[in-house]
Amino acid sequence: MPAEFFVHRHIYGKWACKCCQTLTQQPAEPQIIDKGLPAAGLLAHTLVARYVDHLPYYRQELINTRSGVHTPRSTLAAWAGAAAGALAPLYEAQRAFVRSARVLHADETPVRLLNPGAGKTARAYVWAYARGEHDDTAGVVYEFCRGRGSKYPADFLAEWRGTLTCDDYGGYNVVFQYEGRIEAGCLAHARRKFDELAKAKASAVGQLAIERIARLYRVEAQAKEMDAAQRLVHRQQHAAPLWDELHAWMRTERVRVADGSAIAAALDYSLRRWAALGRFLRDGAVSIDNNHLENLMRPWAMGRKAWLFAGSELAGQRAAMVMSLVQSARLHGHDPWVYLRDVLERLLAHPYRRIDELLPHRWTPAA
Repeated sequence: MPAEFFVHRHIYGKWACKCCQTLTQQPAEPQIIDKGLPAAGLLAHTLVARYVDHLPYYRQELINTRSGVHTPRSTLAAWAGAAAGALAPLYEAQRAFVRSARVLHADETPVRLLNPGAGKTARAYVWAYARGEHDDTAGVVYEFCRGRGSKYPADFLAEWRGTLTCDDYGGYNVVFQYEGRIEAGCLAHARRKFDELAKAKASAVGQLAIERIARLYRVEAQAKEMDAAQRLVHRQQHAAPLWDELHAWMRTERVRVADGSAIAAALDYSLRRWAALGRFLRDGAVSIDNNHLENLMRPWAMGRKAWLFAGSELAGQRAAMVMSLVQSARLHGHDPWVYLRDVLERLLAHPYRRIDELLPHRWTPAA
């Protein structure tokens, strides 16, 4: 049976007293949109269609019209904005939860932001932070920011201490200026530079480097289900010797190639970041690369191809709120629509001091 719309009808009692001439009416249940038409299920459906299925509002409008319901795209945008605004306290709790991890991943990706006065779009960025790949409790949070400057990760991680897995972008340097913060590099980024050489058949060095790095990934695959202590022992026994051999081989090859060449650039990248790239050999909770978070950035890449740009900075921020919650829900195996519908129904009456109970990693459906 195809999906269909239906109307909830709520009847509230009203009583009049003949003696005191007063009128008493049963209070209405609170709604996300006061006196609005959409119930929690329709609001959740609109958010999931936009941020999980990547359907622009004009496509949702056409789909709803086929079911006999006219929902202009401006109305859908207003509904989504109101629902995302109601989720703001939950988003703040999710931010705190992600920052409570000792090991984090960080990355950023560009998105387009509408600039109405200029009649064009400008470049903005979504910054993402996820709990460690090997963390027992997964979680991710996104931030919509106007730029790519170092102030954004510095603000988000102001009180945080631990190990941060990231790429070589200079914006992260300010994070590691404070005591108690350790940098972990991404071996996948180093590998890509050799992969480009191998695909272009520019040098045998590229293919040899990929083969050596592949041995490290095979060792890492064997340790995937281990705990941090066991993983560290396994890496020290099997990966550390391969890592030392790779280092010695790269240094030897670097002497043989000319400065300024693509081969030299690939080797220099790895040798310059050798300590950060090898952090996984000193901490079993640290990943060998940043692929865990890069996979969590894919919904943004898919979304910007569909809805093209954020209509305003506020719209971008609210998109980041919803994406943080639905992607975290998916990490824990929850159906995004079921999760959002239940949360939106319970949120208004839920005590703020117990807001953590509605976070994806702690959420259980209402009885």
